[in-house]
Amino acid sequence: MSSHNEAAENLAAEAVDADNRPLLVLPLAEVHRQFLNHRSVAVLVYDQDNRLLLQKRGPRRTLYPGRWDLSTYGHVLARESSYDAALRRLWADLRLRPERLRHVRDIPAGPETGREFVSVFAVPRAGHLEPNAERVSDGFFHTREELACLVRDFRELLTPSLVLFWERNLPFSPWESA
Repeated sequence: MSSHNEAAENLAAEAVDADNRPLLVLPLAEVHRQFLNHRSVAVLVYDQDNRLLLQKRGPRRTLYPGRWDLSTYGHVLARESSYDAALRRLWADLRLRPERLRHVRDIPAGPETGREFVSVFAVPRAGHLEPNAERVSDGFFHTREELACLVRDFRELLTPSLVLFWERNLPFSPWESA
């Protein structure tokens, strides 16, 4: 699901086996080139009214520039926990240091995730956000109904990651109100 450019040539990630156990550390670009299993995080950020933040990817992003995406998403780097990667992505994209960050679930690696084991986190009732203009050109909080309309009528404006999450009922599942 790597719809997110992180200057892969300078970063290292752990390639993992089918059970998500580390095998070796390689440059992220090489992990992608060889289609190896690896890890990523997705963080769903909600406001006080339980609306989901979608970010509009910056125009210089390598993949899917200008499309609407999940709140934030990125790779887990070598020797980094998924939790720490989620905090890093929140700060890098949204300049957000959340009071609460909850692990929601894990999605197994497969072709539809770009061979990524995805750890999904949620930030309920997020405070002040300052999107990083280098990575995010805009952000907007959406209700379930608004997101349903976007997926139904404007799919071409969305990243594959966002559509996959919608199809798996992840953005608005029973856990989001807890």
